[in-house]
Amino acid sequence: MILCGGSGARLWPASRPWRPKPFVPLVGDRSGLQETALRAQGLGPLAVLGGAAHEGLISGQLAALAVKATMILEPEGRDTAAAIAAAAGWAAALDPEAVVLILPADHHIPDATAFRAAIADTLDAAQAGAIVTLGLRPASASTALGYIQPGPGDGKVKPIAAFDEKPDAEGAMALVEAGALWNGGMFVARAATFLDELRRWAPEIADAVGAALDEAAVADGVVRLGAALSRAPKVAFDRAVMERTDRGAVLPVDFAWSDLGAWDAVLAAASPDPAGNVLTGAARAPGSSRVLVRAAPGMQVAVVGATRLGVIAEPDAVLVCDLDHAQAVRDAAGMAGGRFASLADAAGWLDAWLRTAALPLWATVGVDTATGGFREALTWDGRPHDPRRRARVQARQAFVFARAAAEGLPGPWAATASAGFAWFEGHARRDDGLYATTLDPAGGLTEPEPRLYEHAFLLLALSALRRDEDAQSLVGRLDAFRHPAGGFREAGDHPFQANAHMHLLEAALTCGEADGDPIWARLADEVAGLALDRFIDPASGSLHEFFDADWRPLTGAAGLIEPGHQLEWAWLLSQRPEPRTQAAARRLFDVGRRGFDAGSGVIVNALYEDLTVRDPGARLWAQTEHLKAALALGETAAALEAANSIAHFLDTPVRGVWRERMDAQGGFLEQPSPATSLYHLYLAIRELTRFAGEPC
Repeated sequence: MILCGGSGARLWPASRPWRPKPFVPLVGDRSGLQETALRAQGLGPLAVLGGAAHEGLISGQLAALAVKATMILEPEGRDTAAAIAAAAGWAAALDPEAVVLILPADHHIPDATAFRAAIADTLDAAQAGAIVTLGLRPASASTALGYIQPGPGDGKVKPIAAFDEKPDAEGAMALVEAGALWNGGMFVARAATFLDELRRWAPEIADAVGAALDEAAVADGVVRLGAALSRAPKVAFDRAVMERTDRGAVLPVDFAWSDLGAWDAVLAAASPDPAGNVLTGAARAPGSSRVLVRAAPGMQVAVVGATRLGVIAEPDAVLVCDLDHAQAVRDAAGMAGGRFASLADAAGWLDAWLRTAALPLWATVGVDTATGGFREALTWDGRPHDPRRRARVQARQAFVFARAAAEGLPGPWAATASAGFAWFEGHARRDDGLYATTLDPAGGLTEPEPRLYEHAFLLLALSALRRDEDAQSLVGRLDAFRHPAGGFREAGDHPFQANAHMHLLEAALTCGEADGDPIWARLADEVAGLALDRFIDPASGSLHEFFDADWRPLTGAAGLIEPGHQLEWAWLLSQRPEPRTQAAARRLFDVGRRGFDAGSGVIVNALYEDLTVRDPGARLWAQTEHLKAALALGETAAALEAANSIAHFLDTPVRGVWRERMDAQGGFLEQPSPATSLYHLYLAIRELTRFAGEPC
């Protein structure tokens, strides 16, 4: 079982959340995953456990070697104890007597023969009930690695006397002199032994993983673990089990090994030239010695007269470091979201991205030339992904392009907006003047029932197209959605919700600014009043998502609080002058900021009612609302954080698309870029350019 996790932050910028360390070729032409898979050939059936976000990377890299393996995919990473519990549980279901070999995907072991011989030496002890780990005889007194002290015993496999986690220099030297071994993080045991010890020492992990396996969806050699995995505490296997069990054992081994934990380790493991340099790609190092220089495709790097220097050049980021300080690269990686040093920098870059990449791409590839309708999504390499035609997409895209034309951005945006909306209107407008929710790509009705949410965006589109009378007519027809207790009732599973009202408020404010008709002020007053009186909890200042028919907030599992919506409401309410509304906007912003994960630099998906994190993943749209709200309320530091997080989501192979969903570990789910987010991006970037004073 190859564990394909970890972020590899010390190997930034080659290692990124969307392509972490196991998938990066560090020593030679193959990635760590590929080298580990080849090394494990012949030892038994192969499986790889990794994040669902990296399914494409895992399958693609194994296919390149013609290696077959079962994939076990985690909806979110929960550290090695949960990963090993899943591996053991899966193996035990296949064969109750199975012995499981756990291998990290990112280690460098050049002597595969010696490695396989060592694994053979562990099997008797493993069959007898031990959990055997491999202990590497130290090549140096490293302070970057953990140590295992073997106890006395007959035979090759020894009992474990103690673990020592990353000592200081003096402690590392004393451990080496005492015969301690490097902790290699590889384990061999019967599946039943792993499970027994996890149940004994980490029952919460065992229970959660067992439930996730019970919920798993299995098809075509892929096991997708269930959502129950999220209940497993995030704990390393060493901490959860090995430091506590009496079944731990270690096999001392002498073969060359490196965890490739930082760039100095990569230099030490690679084959240098006569000057001790390791150069990759179009890299040169005249007059230099013991330097590591990596130039990504399309880049040229020269390092002249340097010693013990690392230069890692990616298309969007460059690291220059003294290799004796390579461990500190993690800190640089933590700040790497800080592409922009100022809001002016952010405005310039994001505005150029919008004008020169996003708008042109979505006005060409993002339009079905056979019909004129707007496509639902594009892949990360800029290809159409187009399963349907939703009203919200057609309306948002028409709004964006019409708004771009009205704001004077160069391009054929007015024609794009008009043609796309005309196609949709011709197929989706009903006899009652409302619009169907979803069409198929050819224009056939697939969901004819109208929804309030979609019509809020249709109002925005009509206003941007300067069809003011049509917008006024349509808003009158929304009386069909009115609820006797006030506000509006939505179609579908959540009839009493804040979200549709939020976008109706946005439409009222936008349309009112465009044509000044009093109907819009009345609607804005009504929705804002409902938010202040019913949607927002007066005690916490938070805004709930779902309600009963009397507009009482739902609680428990249905008591959802989305930080992104707190921020979006804050942006909208900040546009109204009343002191009470301004105070509510400020409190909503503060609640939304409770969802800011400083480690990943993003606004997370959801909070519990006590404002603790419920869903640590993140979506792009919430970052745009963070930026808009921060700008509206003068929170410039938060605005800069938001701008940097947006740029992280825009790091794609083709400019103009985006990564929509981030998992809890900071990796991106491989999903097409939804067209719906262009509206969020457009508004946020235009707000930023105006705030920063960039030319419009």
